Amino acid sequence: MNAKKTLLLALLSAFLMWLGWPPIPYTTPILLIGLVPLFIAYNAIKNGETIKKGKRVFLTSGVTFLVWNTASIYWIYNAIRGVNEAFTSALVSLIPYGLGALLMTSAFWLYYRLDRVANKYVAYTGLIAFYISMEFLHQTWDLSFPWMSLGNGLSGMHQLAQWYEYTGVYGGSFWILLSNILAYEAYVAYRTGNDFSKLRPSFIWLLVVLLPSAYSLTRYFQYEEKQVPVNVVTVQPNIDPNDKFGRISSIAQLDILIKLSDSMAQPNTEYFLWPETAIPDPTDEAQIRNSAPYITTLSFLSKYKNGTLVTGIESVKFYQDKETISARPTGNGGFYDVFNAAMQIENSANVQFYHKSKLVPGVEKMPFPSALSFLGPVFKGFGGSVGSYGWQDKPGVFYAYSGIGVAPVVCYESIWGGWIGEAVKNGAQFIAVITNDGWWGNTSGKNQHLLYAKLRAIETRRYVVRSANTGISCFINQRGDITQQSKWWTRTALKGNINLNDELSFYVLHGDYIPRIFCVLAAILVLILPYRRWVNKA
Repeated sequence: MNAKKTLLLALLSAFLMWLGWPPIPYTTPILLIGLVPLFIAYNAIKNGETIKKGKRVFLTSGVTFLVWNTASIYWIYNAIRGVNEAFTSALVSLIPYGLGALLMTSAFWLYYRLDRVANKYVAYTGLIAFYISMEFLHQTWDLSFPWMSLGNGLSGMHQLAQWYEYTGVYGGSFWILLSNILAYEAYVAYRTGNDFSKLRPSFIWLLVVLLPSAYSLTRYFQYEEKQVPVNVVTVQPNIDPNDKFGRISSIAQLDILIKLSDSMAQPNTEYFLWPETAIPDPTDEAQIRNSAPYITTLSFLSKYKNGTLVTGIESVKFYQDKETISARPTGNGGFYDVFNAAMQIENSANVQFYHKSKLVPGVEKMPFPSALSFLGPVFKGFGGSVGSYGWQDKPGVFYAYSGIGVAPVVCYESIWGGWIGEAVKNGAQFIAVITNDGWWGNTSGKNQHLLYAKLRAIETRRYVVRSANTGISCFINQRGDITQQSKWWTRTALKGNINLNDELSFYVLHGDYIPRIFCVLAAILVLILPYRRWVNKA
C-alpha cells in the first residue's frame, strides 16, 4: 500500500473519531470502530517493503491524532484569544492541539516497536497500556489537558457509561481501545479466513461491545436515588467576559446576581450558586468580612434562613515570607498570591475558600515553575506569568452549618474525575461546578464541557449543579441525566430540588486505579524492547 492510501486511511480514522466525539448526538458508538482504518494503514506499513517503517508509523498515526484533536477542540483558540493576541493565542493553542496528539502518537509508535519483538497479543496489550499511560500523564503533569481522553467520548451517550461508577473514564478508554482492536481482527478474519474463522473474531467483538452496553443500560434504568431533597438556585448572569473586569462595576454585577437569585428563590432554598469570578474585584481573604461585596451578599442571604451561597471570586492572600512557589512580591518586602477561587458564605461569620487547582497551562499557570522560572517574561506575554495564580494541592469540601458538604469545582476542573472523587470521598454530597464558558464563544467547547459533567455524576453518584456565567447552566442527576438546563447567552436562573447522597462508589473509594495498573504494565513492556533486541543480536 502506498503512502497516499495510508494517509487517506489515517484521515478516515480522524474523521470517524471526530464524528463519534461529543457533542455530535447519537454517534458515540462510532468510537468503537473509529481507529480500524488506522490499524489497516499500520499493518500495511509494517508488512510492506518500505524503509524507515517506524517513521511512517509515527507520521501516519500522528496525522490521525492531530487532525482528530484539532477538529474536536478547535474552540480552544477562541478561549485563549480572549486574553491574548492572535499570534500568542496560536502558540499557546499548540499545547492542547499538538501535545495531546503527540502523546497518543507516541503510544502508537511504542506499540509498533513492541510489535516487532513480541507476538500480537503482547503488542496489543502494550498498545492499551501505552495509550492509557499517556492519557494519565496528560492528566497529572504540569502541561495537563485531559480533555481528549478516550473515555470522555461516552459522555455523548452517558447511558452506556453507567459502569464508570466502578472504573472512571479510564474504563471507557480501555473499552474503546479493546473494541477497536477486536473490530480490526474481525475485519482481517473476514478478509482472509474460512467460514468458521470469519465468525469467531466477530462474535468476540460483539460480546465485548454488547455485554458492557447491556449492563450499563440495565443499571441506568434500575438506578434509584434516595430522596434527600435540597432546594438549589443556580444563576447565569450572562455578563460578557470582556465586560466583567472593569467595564461593568462589581456592584452592578452583584445587583444582577441578586435579582436573578431572588426571582427563583423559595423560603426553603438552601443553596445559591453563582459562576466563576462572579465577584471580579481582587479581594483580600483576611479582610473579606469588611468588603462591600461580602456585606451586600450577606444582606441578600439574610432573607433566606437556611441559605448558603457558593460563588466564584478573585481572592488575594498576603504573606510576610514567600510561602508558596506562586507568590509574587508586593514591593514593600512582602508577598501575595492571587487565586481564581470559590467562596462559601452563610448567615453567620463563617466564610470558606477553595483555590482553583487545575490551572490552564501557559495562561493561568506557568508549567514546571521551578525549572522554567526564567521563561516568566515569555509566559507573561501569553496572558500569565510566574505565579499568575496560586493554587491548593488538595480538593476542597465546603461544609454548611446544616452539615451538607459540597465539592466546589472551578471551570475545567470538572474533567478531573479522580480529583472530584477525592472531594466526594472527603464528604461532598453534591458537586457545584462554577464556570465562565463565555470565552469559548458559541462553539462545541461549551457543550463538551457540559456533557463531561455527566460523567462526574455517574462516577460519584452525586448531583451536579452548574452555574455558567454565559451558559450552559444546568442540573444533572445521579444517573447523568440533565434534568434542567439554560440556553446559551441568556440571562436567567434555574431552581430545582436535588437529592444528596453520602454513599461512596467503588471508583470514589479506589480512584484512578486502572491507569496506575497500566502505567506499571507499560513500564514493564518498555523494558522488553532493549532486552529482546539484545537477545536477537546474540
